[in-house]
Amino acid sequence: MSASLLLWAVLLHWASGGGLARGGRRWQHCTDLRPLDILSEVVPAGGLARGLRVFQVQGMRGLQLAAAWPRALGFPASRLFVHCDRFPEEFSIIVTLRVLDVPAKRNEYVFTLMAEESPSVLVGLRYAPSKLHFLFWSQERSSGWQTRVTFRNVSLADSRWHTLVLAVSGQSFSLTVDCSSPKDVVVETPFPASLSVKRARFYLGNRRRRKGLFTGLLRQLVLLPGADATPRICPAVNFEAATLSIPAVLQDVPVKSVSNEVLKFPYETDMKVTLGSRPPCTKQEKAQFWFNAPRRGLYLCDGSTWISMLEAKQRLDYVEEHQSLVTNSETMGIEVFTIPKVGLFAATANRYTPPGSAVYKWTDGKFVPYQNIPTYQAQSWKYFTIGKRIFLAVANFEQNDRGQEFSVIYKWSHRKEKFITHQRITTHSARDWEAFVIEGEAFLAVVNHREGNNHNIDSVIYRWNPRTGLFETNQTIPTSGAYDWEFFTIGPYSFLAVANTFNGTSTKIYSHIYIWLRGSFQLFQSILTFGAADWEVFHIGDRVFLAVANSHSYDSGMPVPSNFYAINSSIYELNVTAQMFVKFQDLLTYSALDWEFFSMGDDSFLVVANSFDGFTFSVNSIIYRWQGYEGFVAVHHLPTVGCRDWEAFNTTEGSYLIYSSAKEPLSKVLKLKTT
Repeated sequence: MSASLLLWAVLLHWASGGGLARGGRRWQHCTDLRPLDILSEVVPAGGLARGLRVFQVQGMRGLQLAAAWPRALGFPASRLFVHCDRFPEEFSIIVTLRVLDVPAKRNEYVFTLMAEESPSVLVGLRYAPSKLHFLFWSQERSSGWQTRVTFRNVSLADSRWHTLVLAVSGQSFSLTVDCSSPKDVVVETPFPASLSVKRARFYLGNRRRRKGLFTGLLRQLVLLPGADATPRICPAVNFEAATLSIPAVLQDVPVKSVSNEVLKFPYETDMKVTLGSRPPCTKQEKAQFWFNAPRRGLYLCDGSTWISMLEAKQRLDYVEEHQSLVTNSETMGIEVFTIPKVGLFAATANRYTPPGSAVYKWTDGKFVPYQNIPTYQAQSWKYFTIGKRIFLAVANFEQNDRGQEFSVIYKWSHRKEKFITHQRITTHSARDWEAFVIEGEAFLAVVNHREGNNHNIDSVIYRWNPRTGLFETNQTIPTSGAYDWEFFTIGPYSFLAVANTFNGTSTKIYSHIYIWLRGSFQLFQSILTFGAADWEVFHIGDRVFLAVANSHSYDSGMPVPSNFYAINSSIYELNVTAQMFVKFQDLLTYSALDWEFFSMGDDSFLVVANSFDGFTFSVNSIIYRWQGYEGFVAVHHLPTVGCRDWEAFNTTEGSYLIYSSAKEPLSKVLKLKTT
């Protein structure tokens, strides 16, 4: 026979069904090339099998497995492999699951395929902390051996749904998690070309024993022979919920009985509602609820903060005195802050040393002394965090006992549960600190008021050095008797506003707004102010406002006014078209030193610290309510003495304001009564 005729005969034999051999055996499909739903084989068509429960979490349903019935969660492999008794040589496994925290050194099985007479795993998938193992049994040698393919840095234990696609072809193994970049592993031992599954059984979430039982939720477990399923899963908009096949009991639209409206497949949720005081909100509490009985509000934890889901709308009715807080001396500023898992605190910046300034802790509905800190005519405190580090910076106005002029950054010691000295920074009659983050880097800006009699000096912006753990000079900005920094962002842009107070001859000077461009702050806009002591930025809906507190009008070259201190403070609004702040409203104030914005229900408020009317320090500070077209309208007049600073804060008991007095050693906590 000629060579051409021999070749023709071979091709004819192959085409007529002679088959393509590998390893001496004829190849053929053992299954249809369609998704094989392993999960559905365990769930009977008429309901749930013993050892299964349905839970709904984050809008998706999954199966929870019971440890008492591992063998009940199995079925013969012959249900899937209908044409022969061999596992596919090339395939994908698609899994959608929600993993709970897995203890170290513990493995949990997603599924196994095991021969009835052997404890060995023919094919299996198991999860360990930050690892995923794919197991298979190689029978190319007479004894056979277990091969494990490990994918590292696979973090699934975050109580969220994840979809995994494992694609297998020979020696190549590829894992795609939530449609991210695939993790590829190549091993010496290929997946067997003819793995026998005769008299083998699939087991869901276990290896035929209680040890290693999967404790999370399973939503999808599909075997797709002969194809990589990644292209079929990843085009989905919500890849966490992407499915090839899931049991009817887990479908998003519940199946209803023909005879009535009762759900055919009942399901449970793992929703928990916590009562009482405000609980922590971390990844462990994610998707849990907290009911605040005093405020009649229901809140949902998103993993970091409590989000209001249902809340009785509160309206401010009146203000009542809640606590008279005796301070070490006159108080120039107050900072209210919360240390996670420790509590609510208030730091007062006091005039005299000794005894210095104090930190108070909210205990049983009131502030009580917690820690004394040596300060030198302290003007203000600033609380901020960098990663897990907690800091509190004080602006000292005077020199210490050694003639040194430092402001100090304190760090919270978790072991001692108090603030300890972290870094001293040379300042010049410092008035204020401002902490902020730009492009992932932490900054701290100090306002230098004057050096000797010179008010026109540089204020400094420091950048955090993560290597040394210290702040280092990054930029200096010329200021004139400055009182305050205010940092804010609008979209992708970062801004820093300085309140310039006095240039040596006049308080009628320009305060400036700077914008962060190309690694430094550059001048954005200048606004004429009169002894500016404070900037306050706030948002109402999509509108952005900036309020300045003007303290007094003085110019050595101008006639003396009838009253230096009765002067308008102004509110500016961002004009996006003009790309600048334009005046929105003037409000008559009396040596205003601070603005504080706060909200209650749907209402927005501003409270001003009026300190002196030209005759007395006993002057009313005023709460203004936002009334849309009318702007801010005075609604409450609060008697204060030399008011220097306002802070608004909330507890589980209600909403409060606290003000500091620069003229007497007494600050007051006011409770906002609502209807």
